[in-house]
Amino acid sequence: MSTILDKIIVTTRQTIAADKAAMPAAELRARLRDLPPTLDFHAALAKTPHVRLIAEVKRASPSAGLIRDDFDPVEIAKIYESAGAACISVLTDKPFFQGDLSYLSQIRAAVGIPLLRKDFIVDPYQLLQARVAGADCVLLIAECLSPSELRILHQEAAELNLQTLIELYDIENVDAVLATGTQLVGVNNRDLRTFKTDLNHTVRVGELIPRDRLLVGESGIATSADVALLARGGVKAILVGESLMRNQDIGNAVRQLLGGQSDS
Repeated sequence: MSTILDKIIVTTRQTIAADKAAMPAAELRARLRDLPPTLDFHAALAKTPHVRLIAEVKRASPSAGLIRDDFDPVEIAKIYESAGAACISVLTDKPFFQGDLSYLSQIRAAVGIPLLRKDFIVDPYQLLQARVAGADCVLLIAECLSPSELRILHQEAAELNLQTLIELYDIENVDAVLATGTQLVGVNNRDLRTFKTDLNHTVRVGELIPRDRLLVGESGIATSADVALLARGGVKAILVGESLMRNQDIGNAVRQLLGGQSDS
């Protein structure tokens, strides 16, 4: 039976084909020489002993539908930065999440903290797109890629000076993720095939992640109590979108989520 994730990947490959036709990889590569250096995504998350926030610019999702109608990606990113987010995740998938690659470049021009391109990356062409648009890091999802594809995309990202946050849900993918050498390991509490969420999933899987990797908890995180639970499980950073985007006062939502943590 076809899952939501299967459908997303099929559509993603169609989008990539159209993007390549409109903007060949050679044209993107020609732009690399004029780009400024990337920012250190990992260092921003490892800066303090406190749980750090990757705040997500996210308008919609397949599971939740439209999350925020009043949606200005640049203004939201600026609020995130001023409220204390360490990094910003920008959803660029259009068919399922109502994102856009242009949001990434617009946000890059407006904020000074590291940016993650969050999408279903299955092709090196998307890495070029991410680098040219201003990303410092890209999300790779183990459930979308074979171990060899995961390793190759991680290596090719590094050649573009992009860091990788490699996400998994299934425990059997831990070895493949760790074998890439990535320093950023994300555990999704949401099964992307069913979109069911269990906050304790990160804690269980996190027991298998070596302490020399920075563990990121993803999905279903809404309160400072959730953050405390994950912190006790060894999580050093959280990726949060929906609960922040639903709040009328996004800045206050960030501050409440972090529970008064001090970075000094």
